Parts: sequence; structure tokens; C-alpha cells
Amino acid sequence: MSFYVTTPIYYVNSTPHIGHAYTTIAADIVVRHRRQRGEETFFLTGTDEHGSNIPRVAEEAGLELREFVDRNAAAFQEMTVRVNASNDFFVRTTDPRHGALVQEFLQRIYERGDIYEGVYAGLYCTRCEAFYTEAELVDGLCPQHGIPPDFVEEKNYFFRLSAYQEALLRLYDERREIVLPSFRYNEARSFIERGLDDISVSRASQRWGVPIPWDTSQVVYVWVDALINYWSALGFARADEDLRPRFWPEVRHFLAKDILKFHCVIWPALLLAAGLEVPRQLFVHGYLLLDERKISKSAGNVIDPLDLIDVYGVDPVRFYLFRVATFGQDGSISLQGLHERYERELGNELGNLLSRTTAMVARYRDGRLRAAEVSGALGAQIDRVGGEVPARLDEFDLTGALELVWELVRSLNRHVEQSAPWELAKDESRAAELDRVLYELGDGLRAVAVAVASFVPDASERILSALGQPLELGWERVAAGRFVETDAIEPAPPLFPRVDAPTPAG
Repeated sequence: MSFYVTTPIYYVNSTPHIGHAYTTIAADIVVRHRRQRGEETFFLTGTDEHGSNIPRVAEEAGLELREFVDRNAAAFQEMTVRVNASNDFFVRTTDPRHGALVQEFLQRIYERGDIYEGVYAGLYCTRCEAFYTEAELVDGLCPQHGIPPDFVEEKNYFFRLSAYQEALLRLYDERREIVLPSFRYNEARSFIERGLDDISVSRASQRWGVPIPWDTSQVVYVWVDALINYWSALGFARADEDLRPRFWPEVRHFLAKDILKFHCVIWPALLLAAGLEVPRQLFVHGYLLLDERKISKSAGNVIDPLDLIDVYGVDPVRFYLFRVATFGQDGSISLQGLHERYERELGNELGNLLSRTTAMVARYRDGRLRAAEVSGALGAQIDRVGGEVPARLDEFDLTGALELVWELVRSLNRHVEQSAPWELAKDESRAAELDRVLYELGDGLRAVAVAVASFVPDASERILSALGQPLELGWERVAAGRFVETDAIEPAPPLFPRVDAPTPAG
């Protein structure tokens, strides 16, 4: 079974912020988990580098266009590495191989008669490079950026989106899981049901973009160019193989709610017009909010994810983003909230559990941990994690999956307090009972490490190493009684060392 997941390709008009990291980490968590289940996977991310905005911002920055694009693309590539994303390819829309496949894709639609020449006269936001109707504006302003759109009039090529309204409604009625969460499905279907206007697929006033193959005086509209990357990148990600037969359409797109229309309406219609299958699923998540406002460059409240990683490390940032709010909904984040979760849940609940367990095994059993029975209740909870976490992640309920694992972490901490191994160690007649408790703690921590590996991969490996366990992450190991006997357990160093609390700016 194949599993293909994408992030949106990020626009290089600026450098990355925490919202970009959020989507990238979410996709990485899901694809790492699928690998644990033995599935063949492919994970794509990248950058969107065309459009009218880029030359303007490059000029404002005093940089040559290519230098500006390369610099910001490199910043997104660095973010991808620093958040420990295990992507298989990083696509750039200035790659000529992508451009050639964009032209091939549009030529298919043109030859089928679904692209025609006309005059576009209407409203256009230069910031998000999107066309809007009067009804879509908020108090006459772009709903995303709060700025007045420009009135644009020029000869363009148009895609007959209106001709695909009924086909899209049938698709949505036949596949109710195509867009998640369900309220986003309803939003997309309602948009289609209200009626679709044809859309411009070219710009005559720009030169920075992929030329229209039948009329090189125009370039492909940036959003159309960008959407096609999900299909095109599979064609050249491997030098010796076209991956499209293997992975298309087994694709799950992750995206934020501000680009729902492009992905959930326009993109499936373009694919149908090109004679290609539509995506398997699209998951639309909410915004990260700081002081109840969306985090964005235009709002001036950007958090650089690399700054957080420099202080806390990558795993705590990955953990916090999916612990603090339900994935799919808007979520409020704060530096203080990150610090509190770091200390309480990662430091005290997980890190201290590992330190106490390894220290007791080293002290009471000279580092030896032998097989024993796992109590029924604890074993059942481990097995529940093994059975229910995949179901949650298949529905992209990342927050719910992490909560299930954390319930096990807290049960193990209660088990330490209730069984009091330090008291058992004082009574030789209770040696077997001590062996069982220590084994249960080691086995439970081992299961936690495997179960949480897609969220905090570095910490997972450190837990397994501290317990003398093989670094095997196959999901079948999230089951009770799989601890491998060892003689090599020593007191583990702090898994999450103390850091200073953030101080208010200014």
C-alpha cells in the first residue's frame, strides 16, 4: 500500500514562520507513522517561486530576482531540516522540469477545449495573488490580508471551471471523506453549490513564471502553476523513475484553511479536465494564533520556529504544536505555554519517568532487566495505544493520538508511586514483585518510545537506547511484553534538561 503526503509549497516572498513549520511537522508525523506500519511512502514539500509579488519584493529588498528567490528558498529548506522533517523531495517551481510538466498539464486541458481566451476585469489581491468577487471581500478588503484589492483588466486565458460544477458535486457526494474535517467538507461543497465562475489561468502583464505553451507572451497564473507541483514533482523526484504510477492519486494534501478554495475546488477540477484522478484526501487545518491573531508577516506577530528550536530543541517544539490545540481547529500558542509543557509534561512526566526507572534498575538490579509478566490493566492500556493510535492518525487526529500516548505515560507514573519500588527493594521476599514492577516500567516506556516516535523522533531513540533496546520502530512493537532482556541499563541523563523561562520582550 502506498501513502503520499504533501504540504503546500511555501511562497518565497518572505522567510519561514511557525505556521509553515506547523504544516510541515504535521505531514512528517503522519508519514513517519505510516512508515512504522510498513507502508511505502513519499513525502513532498517545497517552495512556490513565481508570481507578480516576487519581483516586487525582491526589488524592495535590493536584490536580484534569482538571488532573492534562492535565498528564501534556502531558508525554507533549512527550516525543513531543522524541524526534522523526513521529506523525500523538496520541489521548487523554478525548476525547469516542473515548468515543462506544467506546460504539458495545461496543454492537455487546452486541447480538450476547456481553456479559452477572454478578458479578465475584476479584483485582484497582489499580496495573496488571488482573484476575488465583491461578495468574497470583507468590508471591501481582501479577506486574508485586509488590504484593498486592485482592479485588473487584461486579456487572459480562462479555464472552464463552471463546466465542472456538477462533476465536483458528484465527487463530493460519492466521497464524503475527501475533505477533512467534515465542517471543511461542508464549506467546500457549499462553495461549489453556490455556482462556479471560470478562472484565469494566465497573466499577460508578468514575465516571471512558466510560459503558456501555445502563447509564450503570457505566463501561467501562479496558483495554477503551484497546484500542479503535487503531480509534477513525482515525475522527476527520482532521476531514473517516474513515481506517478506508484503514488498518484494516493495523495493526502495538508493545507491551511485560507487556501481551501484553490485546493478543494479548483485543483480537483483541473485534474478532471486533464484526465487525471483527483486526490485521495485533503486535510484542512486551522491557524495558529498568538494573542488571538493569526500568525503572519502582515500581522507583524511572527514567531521564528528556528529560534524556539535553538532554545528547547526540535522535539519539544514538535510536541507542543500538537499538544496545545486540536489539529484541524485554530489553536492559541504562547512562549509561556511552550515552556510550561516542556517542564511539566516532557521534563517531569516523561523525562523524570525515564530517569527514575533507569536509576532503579541500575541500583536494585545492577542494570539487568529480565522478562516478567505485565499486569492486565497496564498491558491492556499498552495494547490500546497500539490499536487506537493508528485509527486516530488515519483520521489526522494528531492531537487525539498524542493524548492516548500521554495517558499511558501518566499511568506509568502512577504505577511508580503506587508500587513504590524503593520500598519493595528493602524486602528480599518481595524480589519477584520488584522484578515485575521494574519490567513493567521498562516495557511501558519502550512502548511509549515507539508510539511517540513520529512526534519526537530524537527523544524516542534516546529512550530506547537508555533502556538497552533495539532501535526498531515497527508498529507491531507497540504491544505489551516486547521488552528485550538486557544487562546494560545505566542511570539515564536528563531527557529534557532544564531551560530558563522566556522573558517578556522589552
